Amino acid sequence: MTDQTSGTDPYASVYGAHDPYAPPEPQVDTRVYPPYSDGWQAQATETGATDSLSAPTDPYAGYASSDPYAGYTASDPYAGYAASDPYAAYYGTPAPAPTYEKKKSGKGALIALGAGAVAVTALVAGAVGGAVGYTAARVTSPTTTTTVAAPAIGSSLEPISPPAAGSIAAVAAAVQPSVVQINVRDGNGGGGTGSGFIIRDDGYILTNNHVTAGGNNITVTFSDGTTEDAKLIGSNAGYDLAVVKVNRTGLPAVTLGNSGELEVGDTTIAIGSPLGLQGTVTSGIVSALNRPVTAGGEGEMSFINAIQTDAAINPGNSGGPLVDGNGAVIGINSAIASMGQSFGGTAGSIGLGFAIPIDTASRIASEIIATGSSSTPIIGVSLAMDFPGPGAEVTALTEGGPATAAGLRVGDVITKLNGNLVMDATDLIVDVRSLAPGDTVIVTVERNGQESDIELVLGSMQN
Repeated sequence: MTDQTSGTDPYASVYGAHDPYAPPEPQVDTRVYPPYSDGWQAQATETGATDSLSAPTDPYAGYASSDPYAGYTASDPYAGYAASDPYAAYYGTPAPAPTYEKKKSGKGALIALGAGAVAVTALVAGAVGGAVGYTAARVTSPTTTTTVAAPAIGSSLEPISPPAAGSIAAVAAAVQPSVVQINVRDGNGGGGTGSGFIIRDDGYILTNNHVTAGGNNITVTFSDGTTEDAKLIGSNAGYDLAVVKVNRTGLPAVTLGNSGELEVGDTTIAIGSPLGLQGTVTSGIVSALNRPVTAGGEGEMSFINAIQTDAAINPGNSGGPLVDGNGAVIGINSAIASMGQSFGGTAGSIGLGFAIPIDTASRIASEIIATGSSSTPIIGVSLAMDFPGPGAEVTALTEGGPATAAGLRVGDVITKLNGNLVMDATDLIVDVRSLAPGDTVIVTVERNGQESDIELVLGSMQN
């Protein structure tokens, strides 16, 4: 295209040397450069060239130094912004997004523990096995990757040191072979998964009643993956305990601890099969002691004078051991608290787990192994479960029972047991069940505004 005014093609620079805006012709550089100063000069010297070398002069060569913005980066008032940003630490690597799982239906009923806000549920897991989902959080911030050379196959590496004595790793390694997974089927396609642990080397395993109840096919899976059919020896629904037996000998039995010596803050380690994931280990502390808990078992309500722990416990942990820092069993994981439906909650670990103290459980287990049944201590009264408290109101007496023999009356309010305050009927029941038939207790009774202490001997009810 031709400029109609001047007749000069404004685009001549594209095609030839007629562009008025073209840079000046390069000048001939007549200087002799030292040998090997760069590649082209070196080649000229080595080939014996004698004519001057033309070095084009860059018309913009001085631009960088004269550029008024050359120092912009250094003088940028915002250059230090990232380091001084008060929110710099806040926008670090994003925390992984939380994931949520729906609880599979199990066997335990939800029992409200105050205004419908908190519920306690038994811990049988549905047959979830490999149905647990895993979600990876997407990290959007820059990351640094370091490459480490892998050792050649067969090269010598330092062996991993054994876990330190008393560490969680050492306790887990010692106790894991004694913990089993219990799978129960009812013959109608239903069932669930729980946990248990070996209490005698000739095949006796302790678990929860709500794990085994209602099932006619019980299978035990050991830590090495082998399985055995199991037989129910006996159970006690009121304590939520059961004993099953497999046809094996020489099994690694657990060491039983002393739950009566526990203190709040002591280390706790839970081992079991939450959601069917066998061999899961979680840890925490004793959060509280003598916590009265009711949980829905099979056949009747279970009353537990529980050890409370914040170790993560979930459906499927039922019947598994809660051990101390030395690996001795101090309780049987049996229930968890969860947010009630009014809060949109589902059953899962919120740091409120409950275990049956081993001192009580070992007595029940010994009786079941010896006789096929067990005994529950009783006072011989009926209580008003809706009495607001404090105390537990007597609504009826068992004829010939301990309370009748000791002189208790209908309408009496039991305010203390062995000097310990009784808050309500559940509190009294779990306190009594933490004892044994034949134990002598002091019952403090309020009658007509007056308190008096009455001594009685606990009776027995067979289960």
